[in-house]
Amino acid sequence: MTSYEINYIIRPNIDEKLKTDLVDRFDAILKENGATIFESKDWSKRKLAYEIGDFCEGIYHIIKVSAPSTAKAINEFNRLAKINDDIIRHIIIKSEN
Repeated sequence: MTSYEINYIIRPNIDEKLKTDLVDRFDAILKENGATIFESKDWSKRKLAYEIGDFCEGIYHIIKVSAPSTAKAINEFNRLAKINDDIIRHIIIKSEN
C-alpha cells in the first residue's frame, strides 16, 4: 500500500449541498477502487495565488489516503477530477512513509 495526499480546489460559488455531494462522490470513487481514506476534510475558502478561470477564491479540500501500488484508485480520481467542472485544480502527492 502506498500513501497519498490529494488536495483539490472546488469552485467557490458552488451550493453547499452540491459541494457535499461532490466530496462524497470523490471519496466513494477512491473507496470503490480499493483505497482506504484516513482523512477527508475541508480547509475552508481561501484566496487563490492567481486567478483560475474567473475565480479568485476556492474551497480547498484535502484527502489522506492509502491505495494499492497499482494506483487504480488514484488514476481514476485523477481522470474524473480533470473532467469535473466543479474542481478547478487538484494535485496528488505520493507520501514517503
